[in-house]
Amino acid sequence: MHGLPHQVAWVMNCAALPKIAEHQTKHAGAPRQKRSNEGNDMNNLNIKALTLAICMAFSAGAMAQSISNNEFKATKEKIATEYKTAKAACAALNSNPKDICIAEADAKQKVALAELDVSYTPTPKTSHTLAITKAESAYAVAKQRCSDQTGNAKDVCIKEAQALETSAKADANTQMKTTEANTTAKDKTSAARTQAQSKKAAARKDASEEKTDAQYQVEKEKCNAVTGDSRDNCLTQAKTRFGK
Repeated sequence: MHGLPHQVAWVMNCAALPKIAEHQTKHAGAPRQKRSNEGNDMNNLNIKALTLAICMAFSAGAMAQSISNNEFKATKEKIATEYKTAKAACAALNSNPKDICIAEADAKQKVALAELDVSYTPTPKTSHTLAITKAESAYAVAKQRCSDQTGNAKDVCIKEAQALETSAKADANTQMKTTEANTTAKDKTSAARTQAQSKKAAARKDASEEKTDAQYQVEKEKCNAVTGDSRDNCLTQAKTRFGK
């Protein structure tokens, strides 16, 4: 997922993403048959790559000053030209490498356009859209890379990528809701401040639940690597671990 730009208008908490990736790749829980070393290595590579891409998406950055209408049009044309060039380069490839190349070109274009919107209209809303776009674009590329694998290894790879995307989007939504609540709290009344705190607490709770459920889906998929009693035990431990 090289080449994805990394401008964002407010600070996102990226620290949790590597922990999620580590949890998913190292703490599978119940006993189960080991996947091949190659499959594990590919999964770890894909998850680390996606984690890096999302972390880049949520890196700290100052709110950009609004650009002129002419600058906006010129940059948009440049993005379109670069996209055509990138897509044309993919024509020389075949099979999944070609699909990955196209996915990366699409991702870069979407992110570039979202960044342009932030530069043209720098608001919390456009910054939120940018963060969501980067998370979705990173996932789209990671999912395509998972196609290099087969069977349960591929399924787990996709679930892990989905979990990271879910975590990143949950953080983006929490940040947006927090920004809205803080704006409301500018009203100095006690009731307004109390309401703002409640909204922020609810946003954090929702994000936590979304992340937990995404991680649970990963562990469930890993259980499909085994059968019979081993699978049942694996599912039971996963349910216990995630409070299901």
